[in-house]
Amino acid sequence: MSLEMIFFIGLSALTLGSAIGVILSRNSVYSVLFLILTFFAISGHYILMNAQFLAIVNIIVYAGAIMVLFLFVIMLMNLNKDTEPQKSSLIQLAGVISGGCLLLLVVMAFRQAGLEISGSNATTSGASNIGLIKVLGKKLFTDYIFPFEISSVLFLSAMIGTVVLGKKDDDIAVVAD
Repeated sequence: MSLEMIFFIGLSALTLGSAIGVILSRNSVYSVLFLILTFFAISGHYILMNAQFLAIVNIIVYAGAIMVLFLFVIMLMNLNKDTEPQKSSLIQLAGVISGGCLLLLVVMAFRQAGLEISGSNATTSGASNIGLIKVLGKKLFTDYIFPFEISSVLFLSAMIGTVVLGKKDDDIAVVAD
């Protein structure tokens, strides 16, 4: 068994375990922390697939920004068990049945598509460099430089607009004088 396969199995177990932890956790803060661990494990899968850019963006955007926002909202709402209504066993049974139906649907879709998992690497010589940041940067700053610059001006104007809208009327009057 190769080292890459050991990492894949370990990351898969970590991903599945933390995803199950998200679902089964009674505390919403622990659920968000399990979700952050899931995103880190998925980023590990991206690195195994030689897509370092996707791994870094996944960590920065999802595990960094969005999960911090989720944690902030959950802690701001101050959810207690006293305010959370208990679900009846009929609703829980309906959830289990619908989850089982979804699992059955996914299995049948894979079977209908004829997808199979093979142990061999199906990479070609040109496909191994697709996810590298160096290749992506070279393409971005040579072939797509004009759309890149247009989007940077658009983002800059959006940031300026956000700052202007966030200012109070008194602050704008001082700046205008």
